[in-house]
Amino acid sequence: MTPPGANVAGDRPETTQAPPAVSSCLHVLTKRADFLRAARARRQGTPGFTLQARQRAPGEAEGIRVGFTCSKKVGNAVARNRAKRRLREIARLVLPADGRPGWDYVLIGRPGITATRDFAEMQADLRRALAKVHGGDR
Repeated sequence: MTPPGANVAGDRPETTQAPPAVSSCLHVLTKRADFLRAARARRQGTPGFTLQARQRAPGEAEGIRVGFTCSKKVGNAVARNRAKRRLREIARLVLPADGRPGWDYVLIGRPGITATRDFAEMQADLRRALAKVHGGDR
């Protein structure tokens, strides 16, 4: 029996323009020390969130690493989780194309705005913030 959606001999897989559900180039920050190092580095505020960015030293982990945080000021657990879900999604869509390998990024939710701001505007905010953080480094 063939599972639904499996490629059968002779079938061509469908091509889609959507990015993969799991991006192999993004790694999630989990250690407090990584968040603290990012907090001491560059930062850029946007209407929907704050971006902190840090270039890692040579020899540290490779690829793009990203972390997400929302304080209790954002709201109750439901509001914080919704804000973090939105931040994860914009990071998944924007960072593989506009982020730089060897950098850590932390997205911090803002009270009342992160959970309600237009999604396309938040993507544009992240692109602008990345351009400002990287400045003329490229």
